[in-house]
Amino acid sequence: MREGTRGRNARTASGAIVTPHAARFDFIYLASQSPRRRELLDQLGVRHVPLPADAGEDVEALEATRAGELPAAYVERVTRAKLDAARRRLVRRGLVPAPILCADTTVALGRRILGKPADAAEALATLRLLSGRSHRVLTAVAVADGRRVRQALSVSHVRFCDPSPADLKRYVEGGEPFGKAGAYAIQGGAARWIMRIEGSHSGIMGLPLYETAALLRQAGVRF
Repeated sequence: MREGTRGRNARTASGAIVTPHAARFDFIYLASQSPRRRELLDQLGVRHVPLPADAGEDVEALEATRAGELPAAYVERVTRAKLDAARRRLVRRGLVPAPILCADTTVALGRRILGKPADAAEALATLRLLSGRSHRVLTAVAVADGRRVRQALSVSHVRFCDPSPADLKRYVEGGEPFGKAGAYAIQGGAARWIMRIEGSHSGIMGLPLYETAALLRQAGVRF
């Protein structure tokens, strides 16, 4: 909250007028650029305001893996790092306090972390690794309310069929793998390769709704 706004209206990141005491738990800040996460929060009926990174912030650098790091530890660490950055951003901008939600998703084959492909060759190599096999999709979600942080982890299992080389090539050429962990999106063209899912469909999309709803209720968010 900006100095001098206590007891008066304040502004959120989007410029919306908010009455601090009456609306503190009527909305959250979403520290994510993912349109899927926005859609999933809409599905829950949660009012959310974007809290995008500043121009000088390198959020992608937070996703770098560490030697020997296991997939669950990795995705939880990255989520917490992004959340901590968002909390500092909120204070730096002098915005009205409200819970902040952050999430991160990764794909794992055994102990191997399959992140976002850097180019077409890496995307194709990743999809070949997943073909005809089962892999895990891990999504960590965290909610900060003041100094308190609540976090949950969703782990789902996905079984791919064995697409033809030509099918994989067309998919990569279409551009969908880029910016996505594991080089695919379950809500996109890769859905035709998925034989079986065990776990959370919304978690595979990037925000597990069951866990997210529980965390938001614990933080006192009304929806």
